[in-house]
Amino acid sequence: MTAAASLVIVPAIARLTAQEPSPNRREFNISARDYKFNPGRIEVMQDDLVKLTVRSEDVAYGFTIDHYRVSKRIPAGGSVTLEFRVDTAGTYPYYSNMTSDPRHGSMKGDLVVKAK
Repeated sequence: MTAAASLVIVPAIARLTAQEPSPNRREFNISARDYKFNPGRIEVMQDDLVKLTVRSEDVAYGFTIDHYRVSKRIPAGGSVTLEFRVDTAGTYPYYSNMTSDPRHGSMKGDLVVKAK
C-alpha cells in the first residue's frame, strides 16, 4: 500500500466518525404511588439513550413499554432501572401490566419521542 492510498482512506474514516454524533443520555425518575405514575409524560429526542428509574412508593407495580419491549416488575417500596435507545419517533404508552388489582389498569403514561 502506498502512502497516497493511506491518505485517501484516513480522511474517509474521519468523516464517517465525525458525522455520527454520540447520542444524548437522558435520565428520568418515575414514581408509582396510589396506582398512578408521576410524571405521566416523558419527552425525549429520537436516538437518545434513555435511563428510567421507576420507584414504588407503596405496593408492587409493573412498568411496560410494548414498543421497546421493556417490561419490569417493581417490588413494593423498591425500584428498577431500565435503559434503552429510542430509535423511532412517536408516542408510546407506558403502563402497569399487573393484574392483582383492577386499579393497575388505570396506570398510564406516555413516552414521547420527537423526530430529530
